[in-house]
Amino acid sequence: MLKSSACTKKQLLSKDFEKWAKELNAPVKLHRKLWEWYYISQVLHERSMLQSGKKGLGFAVGKEPLISLFAKMGCDILATDMPEGEKGHSDWASTNQHSTGVEQLIREDICPLEDFNKRVKFRPVNMNKIPPDLGTYDFIWSSCSIEHLGTLRLGTQFMLNMARYLKKGGIAVHTTEFNVSSNDATVDNNPIAIFRKKDFQFMKKLLEECGHRVEEFDFFTGDEPEDLYVDPPPYTHDVHLKLLLGPYAATSFGIIVTAGEPHSGWQQFKATMKNKFRNYR
Repeated sequence: MLKSSACTKKQLLSKDFEKWAKELNAPVKLHRKLWEWYYISQVLHERSMLQSGKKGLGFAVGKEPLISLFAKMGCDILATDMPEGEKGHSDWASTNQHSTGVEQLIREDICPLEDFNKRVKFRPVNMNKIPPDLGTYDFIWSSCSIEHLGTLRLGTQFMLNMARYLKKGGIAVHTTEFNVSSNDATVDNNPIAIFRKKDFQFMKKLLEECGHRVEEFDFFTGDEPEDLYVDPPPYTHDVHLKLLLGPYAATSFGIIVTAGEPHSGWQQFKATMKNKFRNYR
């Protein structure tokens, strides 16, 4: 099964990912956003999450087609996105990457409308302030969202918080930005934070302290010419496996979490979080 890993040409052109391209009526193209959709789908499929009766929770879904795909496969989905009027909302709305209701998520070319309406609900949710009444789910996902929460710390805090909404044995899969240029200097402020190898390792440590399991990391980022090309701004998106963000080359990285027993000492653990972050650089 897939590991927690980075976007590569070889994976994107694999038979498994080609299958998801057909399911999503999307192209097989060397683009990291497509890799994210196919990666998330394959991770959940391998772990028997994409079937009738499973409940899924999507964060910051924008207009992504995964909601329709998962509904088509029989899952009950709660799709969420940033509440209107909050900081940053207008930026996503201006680029048509924000949703305010289920009607903006419908893809009838993927899922019959009757099935979609029966299985999909929508709710505005701030990822930095997840409401306590969302319930629990068999799987949770997000596609390149946690790097937009403000800082590396807030992205990591979200990963700890969201795991509390998984059933025991449930699967979370999140893709985010990976700094392939540096494991030291990086960007750690609005509008984006670029996670380093050591940030993912720190995140894994904290999640495991909470009783969860993080799938083994594979930091290989590919060695073919297309893997080594870094798309500079303004991005052409012709070959877009890596892109230049400020002075750093970045790509997409997927993190897979399996939920364990709820952490009995969560409140105590949460109280010590400030010290854990304070001592981390």
